[in-house]
Amino acid sequence: MTGTGAAGRTIRVAVVDDEPMVCGFLRTILGSANDIEVVEEAHDGAAGVEAVVRSRPDVALMDLRMPGVDGLTAIERIRELADAPAVVVLTTFDADQYVLRALRAGAVGFLVKSTPPEDLIGLVRVAAEGHTVLSAAAARRLVAASSDSHSARDRARELIGSLTEREAEVLACLGEGMPNARIAARLYLSEATVKGYVSRVLDKLGCVNRTQAGLIAHDAGVVGA
Repeated sequence: MTGTGAAGRTIRVAVVDDEPMVCGFLRTILGSANDIEVVEEAHDGAAGVEAVVRSRPDVALMDLRMPGVDGLTAIERIRELADAPAVVVLTTFDADQYVLRALRAGAVGFLVKSTPPEDLIGLVRVAAEGHTVLSAAAARRLVAASSDSHSARDRARELIGSLTEREAEVLACLGEGMPNARIAARLYLSEATVKGYVSRVLDKLGCVNRTQAGLIAHDAGVVGA
């Protein structure tokens, strides 16, 4: 299986899972792509954070339920690092509270381990570009859980009150998981201009990545507005 990473570069991946067999499977699957390299493997959250600090991967695939330091805590610690990688949760379950907690902790995606291998490779490439990646089940749960939380809705609407009209339009697009090129096409802007708007939106909302901004868009009910 072949493919091309951004600008022809190799995407460096760290795999964090307490089951060595799972790590070996992921190493084999991802290694079959000519633009992806698994550079680290760790079996608990603490070791996963150390692996990220040591090798500075582009993407970290993170299980949630592990002995010692769990995946959620590891995600929070990784997001505090300078030039933190895109963290994608890869787990066997997708309960509402875990989807929301993982994404709000700073993960850019939430995938189940039953994701087909060929899809996983493509989603790792998408995550390496900083875009949101969600399994279909996780996306459904996310929308339902977000819309049911009145406190989250009120807080999100208060936050977006600081945005200009154009920034709010960009936020709505982020809520749909759009890359900059699609946002540019929808809003009739250049990609460079969109990039500037995205940076300002993240700064104003206090978000560490596009996924967290997208959550606010869902909470505020502006997606598709």
